[in-house]
Amino acid sequence: MSLIRPEILAATRRWREVIAAAALAALGLWTATRGGYFLTPLGLALLVLGAGWALTAFRGLRFQQDGEAPGIVRVTEAQVAYYGPRVGGFLGLPDLSEIRLLTLRGRRIWKLKQGDGQVLHIPVEADGAEALFDAFAALPGIDIAALVAALGTDAPPSDSRVIALAEVDRLIWTRKGAGVVVR
Repeated sequence: MSLIRPEILAATRRWREVIAAAALAALGLWTATRGGYFLTPLGLALLVLGAGWALTAFRGLRFQQDGEAPGIVRVTEAQVAYYGPRVGGFLGLPDLSEIRLLTLRGRRIWKLKQGDGQVLHIPVEADGAEALFDAFAALPGIDIAALVAALGTDAPPSDSRVIALAEVDRLIWTRKGAGVVVR
């Protein structure tokens, strides 16, 4: 039996990276106030490092979605793998040409398209899908704020009969220079 309520423990576990970054920033602020030619710059450097880490951790926290979906996502070096119960596959980040966020029957799905036309569909709530944030952040020219904002919008209700076309398919990122050049 735990003395900490399960809801508080789950919230602390979810926010742990933000809490660690805030602790580093607080340590940096405390160190900077000790004065001196060595401690002040060291403290300010720790404060800036902690604030940057907190911002990145907070954006990554917003990328994580509640709920459960079938399958497991693994990101290893420059490769995204999705192991689903019926479908799955692998995709190399250098070969990625397009990212879309689909909404089908109330469930949001990442649609990752390679330059050769192969497509990998990954549910947003799949186990390990939060690792896609760091993978997507490494792509050239991606707007992280737009990526997080697209996930922040509410999905339409789970009614399979009525789905507005504007909410079905949202283009998030496309690789510049990919495609056929016509002269």
